[in-house]
Amino acid sequence: MIRHAFTEAVFGPVDAIVDNAGTMLLGEVAAQPAGEWDQMVDVNVRGLLNGIAAVLPGMVDRGTGTVINVGSVAGLKSYPNHTVYSGTKAAVHAISESLREEVAAHGVRVVTIAPGAVRTDLLSHTTDEAAKADYQAFKDAVELPTADEVAEAVRWVYEQPQRITVRELVLAATGQAA
Repeated sequence: MIRHAFTEAVFGPVDAIVDNAGTMLLGEVAAQPAGEWDQMVDVNVRGLLNGIAAVLPGMVDRGTGTVINVGSVAGLKSYPNHTVYSGTKAAVHAISESLREEVAAHGVRVVTIAPGAVRTDLLSHTTDEAAKADYQAFKDAVELPTADEVAEAVRWVYEQPQRITVRELVLAATGQAA
């Protein structure tokens, strides 16, 4: 059975997907294990594409739907120790832009949400202790948004009339300068 047909057979027609696939393994790229690169590419890029593939054909067939891909400020700007993570999140932004061009005429909206640092456990799997400590020190110095606050932004984007697409929403703590 085709992926989207199986998804819709089990769950019914999908009106929206929030593709929030993400793992952030920080470290200097020259010293970072290649397995960590693979993990970020698999989750952040392939995971996103798998989510899209599961729902997009039905949306196109119905002429309506919303794909909300969660990128990152790190996909728009570079940071030390974020080389591969930033690359995967830049891919999210590029995939979203291209996908929007493919499906806009079919009534499907594609949105990219680009949060800055958020108070989550995303950093917990980073094995480079120095990079983890630096990032944690930054997080402790700034009043970061919560995951619930980012979810409210996602909800707001989705609740816009179907004829309107908020193409990209970048949100970050006021104290996050970059």
